[in-house]
Amino acid sequence: MSAPTPETAMDSDSARASLEALRTEIAKAVVGQDPAVTGLVVALLCRGHVLLEGVPGVAKTLLVRSLAAALELDTKRVQFTPDLMPSDVTGSLVYDARTAEFSFQPGPVFTNLLLADEINRTPPKTQSSLLEAMEERQVTVDGTPRALPEPFLVAATQNPVEYEGTYPLPEAQLDRFLLKLTVPLPSRADEIHVLTRHAEGFDPRDLKAAGVRPVAGPVELEAARAAVAKVSVSAEIAGYVVDICRATRESPSLTLGVSPRGATALLSTARAWAWLTGRDYVTPDDVKALALPTLRHRIHLRPEAEMEGVTPDSVINSILAHVPVPR
Repeated sequence: MSAPTPETAMDSDSARASLEALRTEIAKAVVGQDPAVTGLVVALLCRGHVLLEGVPGVAKTLLVRSLAAALELDTKRVQFTPDLMPSDVTGSLVYDARTAEFSFQPGPVFTNLLLADEINRTPPKTQSSLLEAMEERQVTVDGTPRALPEPFLVAATQNPVEYEGTYPLPEAQLDRFLLKLTVPLPSRADEIHVLTRHAEGFDPRDLKAAGVRPVAGPVELEAARAAVAKVSVSAEIAGYVVDICRATRESPSLTLGVSPRGATALLSTARAWAWLTGRDYVTPDDVKALALPTLRHRIHLRPEAEMEGVTPDSVINSILAHVPVPR
């Protein structure tokens, strides 16, 4: 086998620098959401999907659009509504009267970065149209599977406070999201910065005018994924991840704990975070850093615990405080 050419090969440090540049580029449009930006980058490295949760007006959609603008990737947006049909997402067979044949017209899911805006506003039937795409990275129409482009990431948004006209995501679909990221309200200083930008003429619909430019693409992303795959995991760290996930299954506050898929996800995100921070091995702190976004949507509270003010994050933090940390 011939050695990779300079045009196709990229070292780990160069790939890391390119992905770190995403922060600076996205910051030209989005103020003060660094954890969410990091989460999206981790998801890209792990070939996972992201659920963004926050009240309206905190730049969830702008965040995803800015990420797409800073990457040389194709992107499409679907506004999920109660009348949206599965074929509106996946595509369908269309009859051509001139040829008297059916041809497949791809839906918006055939892209690199799919923004599923307000995903919980569409019924479960339409939500389920994404299950095969998210897990198998293909869409089957009329018995024929059709592969999706690579890379492929679903970034879905939802509003946590409005329940009228919404449909909660089923557990099977929640489990297919690698991360659930909360997008909080900005601090006072950040909000002043946002207003100042708008007063100076910033238009969130024109990211090019804001100066957002591509700083990374498929080549950098593939090199980064190859580097993450080489991050070593000790037996002690693997045991630590398993112990955390098993503790959720035994928690008296929960009716549903983390599945083995969730344990695998936590290990994957911890490896990606370790690589982003410049290490080729995983530490317990890496696992702790990604435990909340990776696990919070994979557990289900008992009704009595909810009434007492218990939250998924508080349960996970309690488990992290009690599970022995490997030395």
